[in-house]
Amino acid sequence: MYRFLSNSTRLTGCHAKRCATLYHSKTGVYGYKPSAESDNEKLEGDALQNRIKNGNIYQLVQAYRKFGHLKANLDPLGIQTRRNPCELSLERYGLSNDLNQQINTTGIFYSNQSQISIGDLVQQLEEQYCQGIAAEFDHLVSETEREWFAETFENKSEIGISEQRKTDLAKLLLKSQTFDHFLANKFTTVKRYGGEGGESMMGVFDEIFRSCSEYDVSNVVMCMPHRGRLNFLTCMLKFPPVIMLQKMKGKTEFPPDVKGTGDVLSHLYTSVDLEYGGKNVHVSFLPNPSHLEANDPVAVGKARAKQQMLQEGEYSGDDKSKIGDKVLCLQVHGDAAFSAQGIVAETLIIADCPHFTVGGSIHLIVNNQIGFTAEARQGRSSTYSSDIGKINSIPVLHVNADYPEDVIRATSVAIKYRQKFRKDIIIDLMCYRKYGHNELDDPAFTNPLMYQAINSRKSIPDLYAEKIVSEGICEMSILDDTIKEWNTVLQSDISKVDSYVIQPFHLLKQWSNMQQAGDVISRWDTGVDIDTLKFIGAKSVEIPEAWKSHTTIQKTHLDRRKQKLMEGKELDWATAEALSIGSLLYQGFNVRICGQDVGRGTFSHRHAMVIDQQTDDMYIPLNNIADTQQAFFEVANSALSEEAVLGFEYGMSLESPNNLIIWEAQFGDFFNGAQSIIDTYITSGETKWLLQSGIVMLLPHGMDGAGPEHSNARIERFLQLSDSKEDGIDSDDVNIQVVHPTTSAQYFHLLRRQMVRNYRKPLIVAAPKVILRLPAAASDLSTMGPGTEFQTVLEDSTSIKPDAVERVIFCSGKHYYNLVKERESRNINNTVFIRLESLCPFPTAEIQAELSKYSNAKDFIWSQEEHRNMGAWSFVAPRFENVVGCKLRYAGRDVLSTSAVGIGELHQKEVKDIMEKTFS
Repeated sequence: MYRFLSNSTRLTGCHAKRCATLYHSKTGVYGYKPSAESDNEKLEGDALQNRIKNGNIYQLVQAYRKFGHLKANLDPLGIQTRRNPCELSLERYGLSNDLNQQINTTGIFYSNQSQISIGDLVQQLEEQYCQGIAAEFDHLVSETEREWFAETFENKSEIGISEQRKTDLAKLLLKSQTFDHFLANKFTTVKRYGGEGGESMMGVFDEIFRSCSEYDVSNVVMCMPHRGRLNFLTCMLKFPPVIMLQKMKGKTEFPPDVKGTGDVLSHLYTSVDLEYGGKNVHVSFLPNPSHLEANDPVAVGKARAKQQMLQEGEYSGDDKSKIGDKVLCLQVHGDAAFSAQGIVAETLIIADCPHFTVGGSIHLIVNNQIGFTAEARQGRSSTYSSDIGKINSIPVLHVNADYPEDVIRATSVAIKYRQKFRKDIIIDLMCYRKYGHNELDDPAFTNPLMYQAINSRKSIPDLYAEKIVSEGICEMSILDDTIKEWNTVLQSDISKVDSYVIQPFHLLKQWSNMQQAGDVISRWDTGVDIDTLKFIGAKSVEIPEAWKSHTTIQKTHLDRRKQKLMEGKELDWATAEALSIGSLLYQGFNVRICGQDVGRGTFSHRHAMVIDQQTDDMYIPLNNIADTQQAFFEVANSALSEEAVLGFEYGMSLESPNNLIIWEAQFGDFFNGAQSIIDTYITSGETKWLLQSGIVMLLPHGMDGAGPEHSNARIERFLQLSDSKEDGIDSDDVNIQVVHPTTSAQYFHLLRRQMVRNYRKPLIVAAPKVILRLPAAASDLSTMGPGTEFQTVLEDSTSIKPDAVERVIFCSGKHYYNLVKERESRNINNTVFIRLESLCPFPTAEIQAELSKYSNAKDFIWSQEEHRNMGAWSFVAPRFENVVGCKLRYAGRDVLSTSAVGIGELHQKEVKDIMEKTFS
């Protein structure tokens, strides 16, 4: 169980001040632990005096540390001009005539020699900073980290590579090349995005997996674009080549009797255990969409959720456990995408944020030195594609792919840094792309000189094989045998393409109790014992006796909730949410809510975390329901990002069905900054990859006169993205659920239903603004008790007799309350309202059951507050006509190009027009 830090515990000194400035928790809350800030070591004594005495020499060493990478031998094609920075000139420091002068290295240069000549010093600096490996670390904020890099490079504390390891490395590179050659011969018209020119990336992966076993890192979560993906899957991750070959021949990648449409060849994925040094390293290799870099935050989110499941670091009660002890996130990027896609910056920005850190990711840029067809200079303004990493003080290791052993050494430095400092690091693998963007493309159209150089050289695997053979490390016959054996496997697998049966690979391990959604709309009892709810409700506003809450919060939130719970009446939205989340925690489900200011709530309604007004510390009452509590509530106030944060939360939702992951937009239409995550993952992930997600998106919605960007959650977009049937009956097996609840009890049941069902589907909630506190939308405790459930359709509570009803108005959301008020003001007694709480799946049977009550009705209306080209109208109209058997007329705003008007008078006119259209 997670043991919470005592709220009376206080840190002392400057670190306490730093934590108070950075985050509302000096003592730690679930999902966040303050980390000790290590002070930079002070240079003093002989080291300081020697640095002062030989200041010009120290400046030269610093120049190599800062600018050496510009002179380094990084381009395997030799077409990039190597610079010779003036900062590396001896004349600049008055040293050109003093090459034989002996200097003391203390405090100036890390060396095993206490004395060295200036000439030898320059030679060593050239070897260490200007060859096949180069480093950028001078921009790091921490002096401790800068000195660590300097010592690592200058002491030559590189790993020794045994002869057997060199042989294994050569075999791995040749195996990758053989796979590409095989596919090129067998599938001449298939776009496979081969790894030719970038085979050295296999050395990076191999070194990382080996190092993970040494550091007892048991899990690696990976994302990777298309380049070399198939090679990696088959050559290292044990992905059966026969499945890939089946896919190339147009067959499915799914087991029989599984619903799904699949994805393209270069998006295949796997999950596998690898053995290194007698230990298992589990690799979760995520599927990817064609939206480059969209996978980055998804991988980080899944890694974070895996850390939660393994109870490491910030999810552990062990003070010695650090985030990243057991789980590593490895992100592979293309050079053009890494520098150009905004989601990269968003993901880097949250890398060290509370509730988002994973203890450092390793980033590998497979640097082709070209984009689709554009040369590197056309794709970015910076020197390197890795420069975006500097926004977060991330060190960079550049390495020439022509030197596979240097690639291993650079990777070793990267993982040592990550393990020591638990921060991100970038490996920039400078390689090339043998063919065009794909194998059917002629890159010479736009890059003739580059491809002259590529076509005139030997491959990296062949060059390295020749090297180790010439050094007497390995005989060529041994390497040839590797090629023959791999070809034999591939030939055998291609003969099995027509007969091979794929075994189930989805819904395993922690997902084994889940199933694919069925072909009916199921009903679930989501009610909870009343006494249990009262207990949870009281705990949700119970704070330590010494806690000094804000007077307004104390009165309107803490005290008021207690009073309402005692009465069991008029429980508002926030109370229903707390009861729902608390009851799920009570049942053993973890809950995480994330978004901008979600702790308080955009509309100051939630207050899931209570801030002490004297100490600035944070307290989360729902994490203290019981001493034996096993599941917890993580409240993650996020950065002002939608795309990366929503991707992160989606990634978290993929790890376990026992985690309820909620993302709340500050305003409903802000989701459009994350549209690629919604399109490529949330609405299509299960169909493409069989990956279920129960993520909840809360999108505050309401045409209240707030203007274009704060009103409309664009419900129509999600309905259009759904696979609901326009001319048939929906079932549980729609890709997403879209709901517009109107009472707090309905919301209570929706959150609980997400977890008690035996399948997971994304839930899109057109969430309230005005009705968060509207008394008419508040629910009694009895509507959340045993035997209660979410109602897809709500009937009118009017006393009008069914036989007297002539007009039936269908509506959704808070618009219902405006209609009720208008009916009362007009004294109308022949009209009823039917609320569609669920839009997708479309509740056909429930609508028909309600309609059957009103046999005398002749006028059937859909009334909405959104404009005609928005909202649910275009979705519900054909379903009413085709499936329900009822033709509706429209009553609502006219079409508009923006999501809402920005002029108050015009807004009020629209409101009056809606009512006239509805009731006339």
